[in-house]
Amino acid sequence: MAVKVPGDVPDGMQRVYRRFERWRSSHRGRLPIPAGLWASAAAVAREHGVFQTAEVLRLEYAKLKRMVESAPRRARPAATPATFLELMPSQAVAVSECLIE
Repeated sequence: MAVKVPGDVPDGMQRVYRRFERWRSSHRGRLPIPAGLWASAAAVAREHGVFQTAEVLRLEYAKLKRMVESAPRRARPAATPATFLELMPSQAVAVSECLIE
């Protein structure tokens, strides 16, 4: 597999990519990737897609996909309901043409 140069890594993935590279360079052998790194990769995958993230970060696609699907989504704050809504009549209706018998 070709080694990515930092210029090939999308901007939103740069920080996580560097974390993975630091972790990989400090560990030899086959150690499990820490949960914190997996969580970071899952967050990036929600933005950039699972395939691209797995390819750039050199992760197992199926496991990353499971992590993305199982991670709780952040709840968005509810929008404030409108308290007043003004309805304007359309300009196409001509009121003077109505005839009531």
